[in-house]
Amino acid sequence: MQILVNLGWAAVFIIVAAVVGIALILASTWIVPRLIERFTPNIDEDKEIALGNRAVAEYFGRIVAATIIGISLVIAAGIIGGIAFALF
Repeated sequence: MQILVNLGWAAVFIIVAAVVGIALILASTWIVPRLIERFTPNIDEDKEIALGNRAVAEYFGRIVAATIIGISLVIAAGIIGGIAFALF
């Protein structure tokens, strides 16, 4: 019976980690571009990207991608924590 309870709690932890992770990724894809625009007030990133400025596009893409990867690592840690809780 205890195994089923542990598996239930593991499922709860995994689902909560996934929901929080999705919310964090959505929030970061909304917040990070606005932060970059605030840090570089003299550069209109959208305009530069539309004009074909590859340097701005690559920098912008790398910053957003790094943020998403970092948050994904946090999500993975939460999910692995739920799995570890179920095993012990």
